[in-house]
Amino acid sequence: MEYVSPEGLRLDGRRPMEMRQIRAEIGAVSRADGSAIFEMGNTKVVAAVYGPREVQNRSQQMSDQALIRCEYSMANFSTGDRKRKPKGDRRSTEISMVIRQTMEACIMTHLMPRSQIDIYVQVLQADGGTRSACINAATLALSDAGIPMCDLVTSCSAGYLNSTPLLDLNYIEDSAGGPDVTVGILPKLDKVTLLQMDSKLPIDILENVMQLATEGCKAVANYIREILLENTKQLEYRRGV
Repeated sequence: MEYVSPEGLRLDGRRPMEMRQIRAEIGAVSRADGSAIFEMGNTKVVAAVYGPREVQNRSQQMSDQALIRCEYSMANFSTGDRKRKPKGDRRSTEISMVIRQTMEACIMTHLMPRSQIDIYVQVLQADGGTRSACINAATLALSDAGIPMCDLVTSCSAGYLNSTPLLDLNYIEDSAGGPDVTVGILPKLDKVTLLQMDSKLPIDILENVMQLATEGCKAVANYIREILLENTKQLEYRRGV
């Protein structure tokens, strides 16, 4: 199947180095301490953060830092297939761990000892890049909850199909079986917190694909900053500052 036309266009009309449209909304879940909805194209994710609060299981309490817990799930209606996904399946457990480890790299856990922060992420609509969308939604939700962070974590994926590096894969491109690289970065600190790849790539091509994904992460970071700034201005306006 041809994923890039001779004119240099992908199946959804984008250029190889073009991201899908991104959209975000803060405060989607009123009962949570912080929440956000994040959309990357047709992929839609909601994240809710509770905490810092008292540790429920005392045996897990840490005297020098906060305990971060993360739960990832996919709504049964999020994909086209009708198969019922069991809760706590292997893929969900693995992605929960990936999100938790990525978030631990930016949260200043040492400022909140003997407490726990719960991050819940649910995919409402899946069209490729769900892992990246979940991380971006969690970053916004943590910011909304006022959790201290050393930097914003942002994530984006890139792949390699038809001998062409492609930014921000959709479901059809993701399912093609080509290499898919997911990157998470701390943009201001210029550090990589997540790097996942599901098949082999020559090192020179990997560098190009990873660089492309990193550029996507930086674009997401700029957008998230704009959303947070706009949200702060609205809060100031409501409080009459």
